[in-house]
Amino acid sequence: MSDPNATPDPAGQQPTQYAAPAAPLSPEQDAQWASFAHLGGILGFLPSLIIWLVFKDRGQFTNTEAKEALNFQITATIAYVAISILNTILVAVTFGFWGFVGWILPLALWVLVIVFSIQGFLKAKDGHHYRYPFAIRLIK
Repeated sequence: MSDPNATPDPAGQQPTQYAAPAAPLSPEQDAQWASFAHLGGILGFLPSLIIWLVFKDRGQFTNTEAKEALNFQITATIAYVAISILNTILVAVTFGFWGFVGWILPLALWVLVIVFSIQGFLKAKDGHHYRYPFAIRLIK
């Protein structure tokens, strides 16, 4: 029996099989993966990016929430880089004194990222959209 999705190989040997598109997510799965996209922010931007790339076409809620989480994580990464540059400059200008207090800024940002990621997880888990208080919306 011939597969309708199979096409002959250019060399004329074996038919090539194409994978069928993945099935849409159920509402429960959609909320689950959307919430995981937020919670993954505790580890950085990669979990949100992977979830968005894998599930963006399978669930609208996951698409929206993973983009929101990813935008926030990208914003936080930019902030970490800016804080590192600022701390380096201030340590040089203050002859090292800033090194005693400069650790507070990245720590405060880390705490904010964890708190907002958990808030997003809890909202998305219940099927509600979560919008971070500050995020550069690079991915539309």
